[in-house]
Amino acid sequence: MAVCTVGVGECLEGLGVAQKRMSFFQYNSNLETRIQMEHKTLSRSWELLLVLIIVSLLQVFRHLILQSVLAEDGAVWSWGYNFYGQLGTNGEKSHDKEYEVGDNSLVPRLLNRFDELHPVNSSSDVSETEAKTSLKICAIKAGGMMSLAIDNRGTLWMWGNCPQQSKEGELALVSSFTPTPVRDFLGRSVVKVACGNEHIVALVSAGESYNGEDLVCYSWGYNTRGQLGLGDRENRLHPEVVKTFDEESPYEVACGAYHTALLTRIKKSSSDTLDSTCWTFGLGDNGQLGHGTTQSTLFPTPVKELPQNVTLICVDCGLFHTSVVSSDGDVWSWGMEKGLGLCPDASRAGTDSGDALSPRLMSWKPNQPKFPDPVKLACGAAHTVIIAQGGYRMWSWGRGRSGVLGDGKGVDCYTPTLVQWPQMMDDAEEEEVKSDGEQDKAREKETEATTEAEEKLSSALNELKLLQTKLSVIKKYASILHGSVFGKPFDEQDIPDSLQNSGSFDMGKEWEKMLETADHRKLIRLEMFYRDMLAGVKDELMKRRIKEIVKECLQSSEV
Repeated sequence: MAVCTVGVGECLEGLGVAQKRMSFFQYNSNLETRIQMEHKTLSRSWELLLVLIIVSLLQVFRHLILQSVLAEDGAVWSWGYNFYGQLGTNGEKSHDKEYEVGDNSLVPRLLNRFDELHPVNSSSDVSETEAKTSLKICAIKAGGMMSLAIDNRGTLWMWGNCPQQSKEGELALVSSFTPTPVRDFLGRSVVKVACGNEHIVALVSAGESYNGEDLVCYSWGYNTRGQLGLGDRENRLHPEVVKTFDEESPYEVACGAYHTALLTRIKKSSSDTLDSTCWTFGLGDNGQLGHGTTQSTLFPTPVKELPQNVTLICVDCGLFHTSVVSSDGDVWSWGMEKGLGLCPDASRAGTDSGDALSPRLMSWKPNQPKFPDPVKLACGAAHTVIIAQGGYRMWSWGRGRSGVLGDGKGVDCYTPTLVQWPQMMDDAEEEEVKSDGEQDKAREKETEATTEAEEKLSSALNELKLLQTKLSVIKKYASILHGSVFGKPFDEQDIPDSLQNSGSFDMGKEWEKMLETADHRKLIRLEMFYRDMLAGVKDELMKRRIKEIVKECLQSSEV
């Protein structure tokens, strides 16, 4: 065994350089602390350093290979590596054995353990049976080593390598292979949640249920970089309120590896505008806090260089960068390597000269910074994707290796590039994006055409209903008349031949034909019907004439 003859400081410095040379995925802020703890009981060996490097690699790779999706019916599917139970399964049987490697999975697997684990709120009138049958997952989130989900009752679930109480009673990252409810919030509703490598931040209702009121921000887990926003570096085993937001109402939250970002608006504001503030705290070595420095922050601090009087609709964090988007379609990014999250190349020896310490406005086209009709923004470890144009277009930028940008190139991209969606690949000659003026005109024409078509359809339906009503009345009258004349209900066979064959009806011809073929009894019936009809007409005339005479007599008597 080769023993290290240099000091701990030199070993740590060499380890830091080795980490950045391997890739940006290998960053681990806790290595120094862990080495110092191990150094008290173990010799300073190169084997120890190698083990720590491998552990760092595994921790960061977990951030990249875990995938979870929420289906329309509330079911959760997951796939990827399952070192610490991130998939929510523990050797469960699957029909796709050829796509399994150990307990890992190359294809989506249904996570079906929620029903049997769902906690019943004792304060609710809902029975255990009803709680199980009505359970539905409404939101999911995946971090570096854990997965989170929120169900329709506001219960927060977590699985994977989660901050929990160890057997010794202290905070530790404990592997859980099945979803576990966070019982600290039972009786409350968790609305939003985010997680980093070792910490969790949740936005929770003030009462038992969420009715659109202001939310309370809680955080817990490891806090070595101040990522909990509680003003210190002490770890928290249980959720604790972030008191900075007593006067602000948080509505969006995101976590990087060791930093946190929130969007808030002023509580009970009388203004019609929804002016937003972006707050960040935690690790700031690469400018991911956007405060213009590389200093870490223990308290939530607003990103002051973002413009005022804007409504921010979404925020997300990569490992070491942060991005926000406004309702007007402006996107700002800041953090490692020009705000893209890219780790510097090994040749740069870890210098941070390219990091964006303040918000940087992204532009998808020269002199065109706005993304029309933004819907959602999301950050990967080192790249960003935005959905805009009401969901019909996507742009991506950042680290492009392994094809994560979807632009067909597989290289890093410093400016937003349109994602090669299948429809666009089929028609290569189509323009990437129309100008705002063309888009507005196209939308106006489409709206006008849709409105005109809807009006015509509505008019046609109304006319059809009127015709159906008239037809129903005519059928009823014809049936009564036919029964009176012929003494039997109307039948389809009674339709005259001329009407069946030509679509027209010759009354005289059909009448002659009917008289020629009629027997004596039918003729007598017709004669009786005719006489009754005449008698009825005479009676009606007589009644009308009597009324007129009475009316005249009354008028003359009054005079």
